[in-house]
Amino acid sequence: MVAQTRTPRGVWIDAGLAALAAGGPDAVRVDLLAKSLGVTRGGFYWHFANRQTFLDALLESWEHRSTDDVLARVETEGGDARAKVRRAGMLTFSKELLPVDLAVRDWARRDRSVARRLRRVDNRRMAYLRALIGTFATDPDEIEARAMLAFSLAIASPFIAAEHGGLSRRQVLDLATQQLLRG
Repeated sequence: MVAQTRTPRGVWIDAGLAALAAGGPDAVRVDLLAKSLGVTRGGFYWHFANRQTFLDALLESWEHRSTDDVLARVETEGGDARAKVRRAGMLTFSKELLPVDLAVRDWARRDRSVARRLRRVDNRRMAYLRALIGTFATDPDEIEARAMLAFSLAIASPFIAAEHGGLSRRQVLDLATQQLLRG
């Protein structure tokens, strides 16, 4: 008799986050995920009681990856406050995490519990930004404004389709970041 292997919980989570990023919460369907993974639905129910439990696990994973993991990595890699702000932005809004973040933001517009979780995540991110910016700016209003501008730049830049004259998008983002982090 051959032992049956179950699809690991993390594989389901990764597939669910990819589906969420691609199509929002309505795209997170057990049958479609099982088909994309080439497995049966039974393995899903070994790890999750139902779809809602799975959606909650997806949000928990997103929150952990986009806050705890990012902040731990930034602190481990070190550097001055400006380097940490840059690294935190690059990691938080990376090509892996940004699509999920944007999907959660869209979902939060229609679901109060998701909105509460998003608020908690954003509050943690903003508190970290304030603390870092507060090491080179002293006025509380300026600290708040810079943190808001930095956070807005990171979230909104993918939605801006404008051209930038002779500059690349990357160059403009670098210039904007330099302005936000100036002494």
